[in-house]
Amino acid sequence: MYQIILASESPRRKEIMETMGIPYKVMAANVVEVVEETVPEEMVQALARLKTNEISRRLAVQSDEMDDELIIIGADTMVFYQQHALGKPKDEADAARMLGLLSDEIHEVNTGVSIVIREKNGKQENISFAVCTKVVVHALTSEQIRDYIATGEPMDKAGAYAIQGKFGIYIKEIIGDYYNIVGFPIAEIYDTLLRRGIDLKKLK
Repeated sequence: MYQIILASESPRRKEIMETMGIPYKVMAANVVEVVEETVPEEMVQALARLKTNEISRRLAVQSDEMDDELIIIGADTMVFYQQHALGKPKDEADAARMLGLLSDEIHEVNTGVSIVIREKNGKQENISFAVCTKVVVHALTSEQIRDYIATGEPMDKAGAYAIQGKFGIYIKEIIGDYYNIVGFPIAEIYDTLLRRGIDLKKLK
């Protein structure tokens, strides 16, 4: 029976796993998130691989984990506007700048996923993919932007917003997977493993 390791302490990713009824254990990856890739879908996959590779190396030296069948899942989500990455705002002025860019525009949210499947015999398979969702934001007034920033919500969010939070009222349209915007494209993760004969819903 596989043990699932989530290489993230993200409350949103943990909530999605719990909502879907998938058992898991958390092991936060301690990595410097710097990669050479510049193409959005390649960049997020490389960042996700940093996390799973670090967890895989850590588990390799833990003898009590060596006999387990493991699935390590790592993910990294970034917001891109016209191919430019929008990270977490440095301050309120930066948040206002980002929200001004997204206002009345389409942007993309890319999540890279890295999955390591390790069998009892030591055989290991490494999988990675990226999921892209397009998000259309209503035209925002200066007052709406100020009011949203005043909530404090955008200050620790990539792209300066949380779609599952107070910014949801300003979302005009989503083209693609909603959970991908939250940071964890669980349907694609589930389907990818199911194609390999692993049903995450039955690992209890």
